[in-house]
Amino acid sequence: MASLLDFVSLLMLLSSACTEEPDPAQENVSPVINMKLDPRKKMLTWNNRRNVTWQECKIDTPPSSPTRLIPQVKDNDTYFCIFPNCVLHRGALLTINVTAEGDVFQHELAFHNSGKEGSRAINFSCLIYNIRFMNCSWMPGPAAPADVQYHLYAWTSMYEDDEVECPHYLFGSTGTHVGCHFDTLAEPKSTDNYFFLVNGTSQETAIQFLDFTPFKATEMEKYNPPANLTVSYNGSHHVVRWDNPETRFDISSHILCYELDFQIKGSSSKRDPVFQRGSDKNVYLIPSSAARAENTFRVRVKYAYKDLWSDWSGTLHFGLPEPDFRGPPVALVGLVVGAAALLITVLMFLCTRFSLRQKLFPPVPQVKREVTGMFVFLPEVSWDNDHPPPGSQEPEDVLMVEETPSSASGQAEMGSAPHGSENVPPEGRALAV
Repeated sequence: MASLLDFVSLLMLLSSACTEEPDPAQENVSPVINMKLDPRKKMLTWNNRRNVTWQECKIDTPPSSPTRLIPQVKDNDTYFCIFPNCVLHRGALLTINVTAEGDVFQHELAFHNSGKEGSRAINFSCLIYNIRFMNCSWMPGPAAPADVQYHLYAWTSMYEDDEVECPHYLFGSTGTHVGCHFDTLAEPKSTDNYFFLVNGTSQETAIQFLDFTPFKATEMEKYNPPANLTVSYNGSHHVVRWDNPETRFDISSHILCYELDFQIKGSSSKRDPVFQRGSDKNVYLIPSSAARAENTFRVRVKYAYKDLWSDWSGTLHFGLPEPDFRGPPVALVGLVVGAAALLITVLMFLCTRFSLRQKLFPPVPQVKREVTGMFVFLPEVSWDNDHPPPGSQEPEDVLMVEETPSSASGQAEMGSAPHGSENVPPEGRALAV
């Protein structure tokens, strides 16, 4: 009897189960649960409490256009979407659209940057320099309280927990962090992207955070100036050459851009710069006609699609000073001519007044006779009363020697005259000098 009653009870239960209608409220509820946003990774996650046949995620970050993605799934059946190219500090509206059992559901999540408006950091920038260093800088927000303190976090992948805080902060005049120096950058890869987040703290109020789209590492580098500038002359042109800069990443020279600055010293007009792509040879030709005066040349370089120029290279000086064809001033020419004429006049006067010609160049006596006497025999002639005969040569100086009484008595005492004395006239003998 008991068995029969149990069987009847089972039939009644089955009948009531078959006639029970589904809960209409359950069918109209979105299957999306646990919807969350990680602002650091810009990752939206959720779970589905029943099967869905289609789903997508969307983010609106005005003034940017909406971004739509197809979600991915983790091992624990958690779905996620990552929006690396969106910024969240201005607020965002995230939406998940799903289709479950033929019905379409939409689930929304509004995100707000909590904190005092205008308190977040502003004017943020970063650059890589000298191959292995990176500097970032920012300024306090216009509405930031006096005790605000900012903190910078950086990482290179949205999928890894490699976030690091700034190792060396730079301080402003009030002690607030306004910059950061990184001296331990990881090994470079051409696919590196840098993600940055600046948040703040204050005892007075909450501080808004500041985030960014990814910084592509190859576009962040400030190159060193081009090196090894040289100039040579080939007979018609001055040939200037330089080397590509050493860079952190292995990039093609085709994406480099050079600015060449060539100026003529002393010129009143400045020459326009010349731009040259890295796909061309690092050579610049300057015609010799354009480089007659002293010239200067310098060069700098940048990534072709950015405006981050390197510093200028050292200045190269070449060329010769332009010759001056104007000649000396007229006044100087007149002064020189007048001085020369005065000097000549003074010399002529001195020569005339003091017979400088005869004193400087005295005549040599009997030059002709002394020179020619060696070769020509001059006949002897007799003089008449101490006068040379007509037509004879210029008379020579004559020394007259007269006999004194003492010498005459001496000769008488000797008793005889010297040999040949009979030819000496009583007045004396003439000696040729």
